Amino acid sequence: MSRILVLGGARSGKSAYAESALSRTAAVRYVATGYPAGDDPDWASRVAQHRQRRPESWTTVETLDLADVLADASTPILIDCMSLWLTRTLDAFDAWNADTLPSGVTTAVDEVVWAWASSAADVIAVSNETGLGVIPSTRAGAMFRDELGNLNRRLAAVSDEVWLLIAGLPQRLK
Repeated sequence: MSRILVLGGARSGKSAYAESALSRTAAVRYVATGYPAGDDPDWASRVAQHRQRRPESWTTVETLDLADVLADASTPILIDCMSLWLTRTLDAFDAWNADTLPSGVTTAVDEVVWAWASSAADVIAVSNETGLGVIPSTRAGAMFRDELGNLNRRLAAVSDEVWLLIAGLPQRLK
């Protein structure tokens, strides 16, 4: 089994790269962690584009329970994406308004990192790299940048490969 982390900025091609790594695999569990499209036409369009790229033989699971998905894996898994998972986890614990990071967020991250490191299946995860750009002007923005940086660092430490996409060009880091 292998664990591959694919990092990159917005629209860098990281999702398409991760999908291409499993393109010859018939049975893949695609774990979508984003919010349902709702009334946002731009988000609905992005979700539709991602769905159209996936082979029909792949199974899509929309969940935030990554630890259980990773623990029960019997086929390769593609998680898209860890940044959306973290956003939704921060939302679930109302971390944006807390004076300190709620312990539930820390526990959820610990569980995912442990499940990632011990998964019996091949796993690829996509995540945004937010530490290379604009410095957030808000406390919530800085918290997100820091927590995503910590999550990415921890996943990278227990990954077999780490890739960074810049302008659609994959660069192997590990």
